[in-house]
Amino acid sequence: MKESLKMILVLTLICGMFSITLASLKQATQSRIEEQVLTYVQGPAINRVLNEYDNSPVKDRKKFTVPGTGKKVTVFPAIKNGKISGVALETFAKGFGGEVGVMVGFNINEDSLSGIGITTMKETPGVGSKVAGHGFTSQFKKHSTTLELSSKGGNIDGVTGATISSTASVEAVKKAVSIFKTLRPQIVKVWAKGL
Repeated sequence: MKESLKMILVLTLICGMFSITLASLKQATQSRIEEQVLTYVQGPAINRVLNEYDNSPVKDRKKFTVPGTGKKVTVFPAIKNGKISGVALETFAKGFGGEVGVMVGFNINEDSLSGIGITTMKETPGVGSKVAGHGFTSQFKKHSTTLELSSKGGNIDGVTGATISSTASVEAVKKAVSIFKTLRPQIVKVWAKGL
Protein backbone atom coordinates (compact mmCIF):
# COMPACT_ATOMS: atom_id res chain seq x y z
CA MET A 1 0.00 0.00 0.00
CA LYS A 2 2.85 2.36 0.88
CA GLU A 3 4.53 1.61 -2.45
CA SER A 4 1.33 2.47 -4.36
CA LEU A 5 0.96 5.80 -2.55
CA LYS A 6 4.64 6.58 -3.13
CA MET A 7 4.30 5.81 -6.85
CA ILE A 8 1.15 7.96 -7.14
CA LEU A 9 2.90 10.84 -5.34
CA VAL A 10 5.97 10.63 -7.61
CA LEU A 11 3.83 10.50 -10.77
CA THR A 12 1.75 13.44 -9.54
CA LEU A 13 4.89 15.50 -8.91
CA ILE A 14 6.30 14.64 -12.35
CA CYS A 15 3.01 15.58 -14.05
CA GLY A 16 2.88 18.81 -12.07
CA MET A 17 6.42 19.74 -13.06
CA PHE A 18 5.71 19.06 -16.74
CA SER A 19 2.50 21.09 -16.57
CA ILE A 20 4.33 24.07 -15.10
CA THR A 21 7.11 23.71 -17.68
CA LEU A 22 4.68 23.56 -20.60
CA ALA A 23 2.65 26.51 -19.30
CA SER A 24 5.85 28.55 -18.91
CA LEU A 25 7.02 27.58 -22.38
CA LYS A 26 3.69 28.59 -23.91
CA GLN A 27 3.77 31.93 -22.13
CA ALA A 28 7.39 32.55 -23.14
CA THR A 29 6.77 31.79 -26.83
CA GLN A 30 3.32 33.35 -27.20
CA SER A 31 4.54 36.73 -28.44
CA ARG A 32 6.93 35.08 -30.92
CA ILE A 33 4.13 32.88 -32.27
CA GLU A 34 1.85 35.91 -32.64
CA GLU A 35 4.61 37.76 -34.49
CA GLN A 36 5.09 34.81 -36.88
CA VAL A 37 1.34 34.64 -37.60
CA LEU A 38 1.25 38.39 -38.26
CA THR A 39 4.28 38.20 -40.58
CA TYR A 40 3.61 35.05 -42.55
CA VAL A 41 -0.17 34.49 -42.41
CA GLN A 42 -2.10 37.67 -41.68
CA GLY A 43 0.36 40.15 -43.23
CA PRO A 44 0.21 38.75 -46.77
CA ALA A 45 -3.59 38.45 -46.55
CA ILE A 46 -3.85 42.07 -45.39
CA ASN A 47 -1.76 43.18 -48.38
CA ARG A 48 -4.21 41.38 -50.71
CA VAL A 49 -7.38 42.83 -49.19
CA LEU A 50 -6.47 46.44 -48.44
CA ASN A 51 -5.85 49.04 -51.13
CA GLU A 52 -3.96 52.31 -51.20
CA TYR A 53 -2.43 52.92 -47.81
CA ASP A 54 0.77 54.56 -46.65
CA ASN A 55 0.87 53.18 -43.11
CA SER A 56 1.67 49.75 -41.69
CA PRO A 57 -1.68 48.07 -40.96
CA VAL A 58 0.05 45.42 -38.86
CA LYS A 59 1.87 47.95 -36.66
CA ASP A 60 -1.18 50.23 -36.36
CA ARG A 61 -3.61 47.43 -35.47
CA LYS A 62 -5.94 47.81 -32.50
CA LYS A 63 -8.13 45.39 -30.58
CA PHE A 64 -11.82 46.08 -30.19
CA THR A 65 -14.42 44.34 -28.06
CA VAL A 66 -17.53 43.36 -30.02
CA PRO A 67 -20.54 44.64 -28.04
CA GLY A 68 -22.87 41.93 -26.77
CA THR A 69 -20.36 39.14 -27.23
CA GLY A 70 -17.34 40.25 -25.22
CA LYS A 71 -15.14 38.80 -27.98
CA LYS A 72 -12.02 40.71 -28.97
CA VAL A 73 -11.18 41.28 -32.62
CA THR A 74 -8.04 42.79 -34.09
CA VAL A 75 -8.66 45.48 -36.70
CA PHE A 76 -5.95 46.43 -39.20
CA PRO A 77 -6.35 49.99 -40.59
CA ALA A 78 -5.49 51.26 -44.08
CA ILE A 79 -4.60 54.92 -43.75
CA LYS A 80 -3.84 57.17 -46.72
CA ASN A 81 -2.70 60.78 -46.25
CA GLY A 82 -3.68 60.66 -42.57
CA LYS A 83 -7.26 59.46 -43.19
CA ILE A 84 -8.63 55.98 -42.71
CA SER A 85 -9.77 54.48 -46.01
CA GLY A 86 -10.27 50.86 -45.08
CA VAL A 87 -9.85 48.16 -42.47
CA ALA A 88 -9.30 44.42 -42.41
CA LEU A 89 -10.26 41.83 -39.83
CA GLU A 90 -10.08 38.06 -39.63
CA THR A 91 -12.98 35.73 -38.87
CA PHE A 92 -13.47 31.97 -38.91
CA ALA A 93 -16.20 29.49 -39.84
CA LYS A 94 -16.43 25.69 -39.69
CA GLY A 95 -15.32 24.00 -42.90
CA PHE A 96 -15.04 20.34 -43.86
CA GLY A 97 -11.63 19.74 -42.25
CA GLY A 98 -11.75 22.37 -39.52
CA GLU A 99 -11.90 26.14 -39.26
CA VAL A 100 -11.51 28.28 -42.37
CA GLY A 101 -9.90 31.65 -41.57
CA VAL A 102 -10.72 34.59 -43.82
CA MET A 103 -9.15 38.06 -43.76
CA VAL A 104 -11.84 40.48 -44.95
CA GLY A 105 -11.06 43.98 -46.17
CA PHE A 106 -13.59 46.80 -46.07
CA ASN A 107 -13.67 50.13 -47.87
CA ILE A 108 -14.81 52.62 -45.21
CA ASN A 109 -15.99 55.29 -47.66
CA GLU A 110 -18.04 53.02 -49.93
CA ASP A 111 -19.25 50.60 -47.25
CA SER A 112 -18.19 47.68 -49.45
CA LEU A 113 -15.70 44.82 -49.39
CA SER A 114 -12.26 45.56 -50.77
CA GLY A 115 -11.50 41.83 -50.95
CA ILE A 116 -10.88 38.66 -49.00
CA GLY A 117 -7.90 36.40 -48.42
CA ILE A 118 -7.96 32.90 -46.97
CA THR A 119 -5.57 32.77 -43.99
CA THR A 120 -6.01 29.28 -42.56
CA MET A 121 -7.68 26.08 -43.67
CA LYS A 122 -7.47 22.34 -43.27
CA GLU A 123 -9.65 21.53 -46.25
CA THR A 124 -9.08 18.65 -48.65
CA PRO A 125 -6.09 19.44 -50.90
CA GLY A 126 -7.13 19.92 -54.52
CA VAL A 127 -10.83 20.19 -53.67
CA GLY A 128 -11.77 22.33 -50.65
CA SER A 129 -8.49 24.19 -50.80
CA LYS A 130 -9.59 25.68 -54.15
CA VAL A 131 -11.54 28.35 -52.24
CA ALA A 132 -8.18 30.02 -51.57
CA GLY A 133 -7.74 30.43 -55.33
CA HIS A 134 -8.08 33.67 -57.17
CA GLY A 135 -11.23 32.61 -59.03
CA PHE A 136 -13.25 32.30 -55.83
CA THR A 137 -11.75 35.12 -53.77
CA SER A 138 -11.84 37.69 -56.62
CA GLN A 139 -15.66 37.62 -56.52
CA PHE A 140 -15.57 39.56 -53.26
CA LYS A 141 -13.55 42.53 -54.53
CA LYS A 142 -15.72 45.68 -54.48
CA HIS A 143 -18.72 43.54 -53.52
CA SER A 144 -21.51 44.98 -51.39
CA THR A 145 -21.68 43.85 -47.78
CA THR A 146 -24.82 41.84 -48.60
CA LEU A 147 -23.73 38.48 -49.98
CA GLU A 148 -24.72 34.85 -50.30
CA LEU A 149 -23.76 31.81 -52.35
CA SER A 150 -25.58 31.46 -55.69
CA SER A 151 -26.94 28.10 -54.52
CA LYS A 152 -28.79 30.04 -51.81
CA GLY A 153 -30.00 32.82 -54.10
CA GLY A 154 -26.95 35.09 -53.94
CA ASN A 155 -24.33 36.08 -56.47
CA ILE A 156 -21.18 34.36 -55.12
CA ASP A 157 -20.36 31.22 -57.11
CA GLY A 158 -19.11 28.38 -54.95
CA VAL A 159 -16.28 26.09 -55.97
CA THR A 160 -17.54 22.90 -57.63
CA GLY A 161 -17.02 19.93 -55.32
CA ALA A 162 -16.18 22.18 -52.38
CA THR A 163 -19.63 23.16 -51.16
CA ILE A 164 -18.75 23.01 -47.46
CA SER A 165 -15.54 25.01 -47.92
CA SER A 166 -17.32 27.61 -50.08
CA THR A 167 -20.11 27.89 -47.52
CA ALA A 168 -17.62 28.24 -44.66
CA SER A 169 -15.76 31.01 -46.49
CA VAL A 170 -18.97 32.96 -47.16
CA GLU A 171 -20.13 32.46 -43.55
CA ALA A 172 -16.79 33.80 -42.28
CA VAL A 173 -17.18 36.85 -44.53
CA LYS A 174 -20.74 37.38 -43.27
CA LYS A 175 -19.45 37.24 -39.67
CA ALA A 176 -16.83 39.85 -40.56
CA VAL A 177 -19.49 42.07 -42.15
CA SER A 178 -21.60 41.85 -38.98
CA ILE A 179 -18.61 42.69 -36.78
CA PHE A 180 -17.58 45.56 -39.07
CA LYS A 181 -21.06 47.09 -39.08
CA THR A 182 -21.18 46.87 -35.27
CA LEU A 183 -17.71 48.33 -34.77
CA ARG A 184 -17.68 50.84 -37.64
CA PRO A 185 -18.54 53.91 -35.51
CA GLN A 186 -15.81 53.01 -32.99
CA ILE A 187 -13.29 52.30 -35.75
CA VAL A 188 -13.90 55.63 -37.48
CA LYS A 189 -13.75 57.47 -34.16
CA VAL A 190 -10.48 55.83 -33.05
CA TRP A 191 -8.61 56.51 -36.28
CA ALA A 192 -10.22 59.92 -36.86
CA LYS A 193 -8.12 61.06 -33.90
CA GLY A 194 -5.02 59.98 -35.81
CA LEU A 195 -2.33 57.53 -34.86
